[in-house]
This record gives sequence, C-alpha cells and structure tokens, in this order.
Amino acid sequence: MRLVAFDFDGTLSDSEMMVLLGEQLDVADRIADITERAMNDELSYAESLRERASLLDGLEQEAAEAAFDEVRLRPGAAALIARLRDAGHHVAILTGGFERGVERALAHEGVEVDTIVANRLPVDGGRLTGAVDGPLVTGTKDEALESLASDLDVPLDRTIAVGDGANDLPMLEVAGLSVGYLPKDAVRPACDVVVASMPRLGKVLEGYNIVRREK
Repeated sequence: MRLVAFDFDGTLSDSEMMVLLGEQLDVADRIADITERAMNDELSYAESLRERASLLDGLEQEAAEAAFDEVRLRPGAAALIARLRDAGHHVAILTGGFERGVERALAHEGVEVDTIVANRLPVDGGRLTGAVDGPLVTGTKDEALESLASDLDVPLDRTIAVGDGANDLPMLEVAGLSVGYLPKDAVRPACDVVVASMPRLGKVLEGYNIVRREK
C-alpha cells in the first residue's frame, strides 16, 4: 500500500472554493488576487487564508452552501481516485480549502477517498463569521502527510504528493514521489514529475507501477 495525497483546489478540482464563495458577495476578484499571491509564495498561506475569509464576513450560510454545490472535480479525477483505491492505496485530500466543498464534489461524482484533511468556515446566526479554522490554517501539509503516514505505518518513501501551489511545497518536498499538477513557477523545482491532466497523471502512475495499465 502507498499513501497518495492530493491537494484539492487547482489540482483535483479546477474550481477555487474561495472565489465561488466570493462571487456571492461580489468580492471574487479581490479573493482571486490574494489567492494568486499566496500560490506564488508572495504571501504566507495562513495570512492569505485569513484575509480571504474576512471578506466573506456576513455571507448567508445558504449562499455558502450554494457555492459549495458548484465545486467539481477535474475530468478524469474521479476515475483516477477509484483506480488508486482499487489498487489498494490510501487516498487522502490535504487542502487549505473547505470540507463542505470537497465532500460535495466527491458526492457529485459518486467517489470516495480515505481521508480528508481540510478547513472550515465557522457560522453564527446563519451567516459566516469571517473567521476560518481547521488543521491547515497554520498547520502545514508536510506535517499532515507525515502524521497520516505514521498512523498508517507507511514509510515516507512510499508516499506520493500531488499539488500545484506554494502551500503544497512542504508535502512535495518530503514525499517519496512529488507530482506537480500545472504547478506554479515557485513549485516546479520541487517536483519529480509535472503533468497537465488527470489522464497524464494516470500514465505517470502506471509508469511507476502504482496503478495497473489500462487496456
């Protein structure tokens, strides 16, 4: 068994949850700008996450749920997750995004993963508070990957990390195999392999004998 850890926004999904949420309050452009700066390692991820969440202060919970309903997996992502799990691997999603959006996207495709490590947007009185909490606000993805690998008794050299942005760098740097999915320039040097589609990622994993070759 291997542990395969995916980032979500920008990797498994081409949706940006924060942007979808921001569209509900007409602050999507401001959120997208902050996100881009963080993904290019121009701004600390924790700082960027708190700044973006603050722009959502007062958003009705019903509107937030409608935004989460729009989150989708990339073409081919659900099939690849299923192939990995069928091969006996533990599939995890480690994301600074939000549980609700991840869960909705997986449910839409009828696919499951083994572990989700994600953040939450607190609600009070039926509205978002503008705060954010969860294990990946100040916690890092290398810590999450190492903790999960330890729990599963999987050596780090048998872990695979797939990500695109600066907050993925910690897990990409410690994983046994690091895959950049359309990675930002600041991330590319840490990647063993770079791919631009889920089918291509499947071929790479076939090449490493992690999944069986499709007939």
